[in-house]
Amino acid sequence: MKSKASIKSHPLHPILIVFPIAFFTGTLVAHAAGWLLQKPELLYTAMLLNVAGVVMAVVAAIPGFIDFIYTVPPNSSGKKRAAQHGIMNTTMLILFIIAAWYRQRDDAQPMVLLAFEIPGVTLMLVAGWMGGTLVHRNQIGVDQRYANAGKWNEAYFKTADTTLKVAEQDELKVNAMKLLHVNGKRIVLARTEKGFAAFDDRCSHRGGSLAGGSLACGTVQCPWHGSQFSVQDGVVKAGPAKEGIKTYSVAEDNGAVFLTL
Repeated sequence: MKSKASIKSHPLHPILIVFPIAFFTGTLVAHAAGWLLQKPELLYTAMLLNVAGVVMAVVAAIPGFIDFIYTVPPNSSGKKRAAQHGIMNTTMLILFIIAAWYRQRDDAQPMVLLAFEIPGVTLMLVAGWMGGTLVHRNQIGVDQRYANAGKWNEAYFKTADTTLKVAEQDELKVNAMKLLHVNGKRIVLARTEKGFAAFDDRCSHRGGSLAGGSLACGTVQCPWHGSQFSVQDGVVKAGPAKEGIKTYSVAEDNGAVFLTL
């Protein structure tokens, strides 16, 4: 699913997270080494890394939150995983904010700081593992369309009409898809060799986005676990999904494509 916070299809969140990961890990290492070796310069380095980590964690969280709201498919296993990922990272950030504040005290104790830093780094590692799962298994932020498929297509509609114009006839190439947001509902418009089709943007297995999958010979494949559905009637053509998907009536008229809800 293409990230909403990206530059030329490069998602910003995975680019930015390397900084807080490095800074917070460095904070723990520099603090532990400075305390054990009695090196004040290392303790000062730990303080600087702590502050830098907090700043960059906030910066990295902004595109991450945008992707959580707008990129991760709703009502999916990925949404739940993304929420857990965000909660862990927020807790980690709070621990390091407290550590940065506590460091300023004249009576700051090294063991107290470690009580914040060690759980913080542990949470960061677990949350990072979950983030990797979101990218590599759920393909959040991954624009995996085949070459020459055309630009990512997406449109928003807010209307009381039951029939609406959603595309031009020549807007999509064969086997290309367009994600429609109709009154908050996600629907995929697809062009096949036999014409246009429309269906819900939710795999019935784990809620993966079908708009982010692949389309060939009238069959759409979910990018998460490979379930396949007919775009004409929504029946399951390959598991693990057991239930079909809802389809919608599509008509072409005067060079335009119309969707009936």
